[in-house]
Amino acid sequence: MPDGAPLPRPLGTAVINLPNMITFARLCAVPAAVWLVLHGRFAAAFWVFVAAGVSDAVDGWLARRNGPTIVGTVLDPVADKTLLVSMYVTLAAVNQLPDWLAILVVFRDLLIVGGILVLGVTGQKVAIRPLLVSKLNTLLQIVLVALTLAMAATGWGWPLVTLVLAWAVAASTLASGAAYVWTGARAR
Repeated sequence: MPDGAPLPRPLGTAVINLPNMITFARLCAVPAAVWLVLHGRFAAAFWVFVAAGVSDAVDGWLARRNGPTIVGTVLDPVADKTLLVSMYVTLAAVNQLPDWLAILVVFRDLLIVGGILVLGVTGQKVAIRPLLVSKLNTLLQIVLVALTLAMAATGWGWPLVTLVLAWAVAASTLASGAAYVWTGARAR
């Protein structure tokens, strides 16, 4: 550590605290969002999705303020990925998003999780750090889901915007997956 640099705070061991409860509630909202989409209740699904996004910001702020916990560092990304992947698969199932895009999004996440599992099983240290391209990919994925839900709820459509955004999600998904594979392979 450089002189004067603050020492990192150790992760807390609390299982039940406010940020973790908010994260768990977000995870529990996933089946509701899926059900709403499957039943054509896109406006309600949109608001559940927005509430999940707000809850992610709130629990993140609380965790930074009070110190993160071991449970929170695992549960938060699981809740986020579960919501996004579920929305992509469900929106593709009801023909609101292209099925090839849902497959690509799911495959990228399975590739990353599979790589982590393989490295862990082989005894290699796994350090997971979000890459900038991955953060961009997540932002684009969120925007596309929100826009798709809003358009399905209102009946309005912006086919060119949706098409461009879908291809941007595809490109950033491929770039992000490749970057994680490259980073993981180079570190070994």
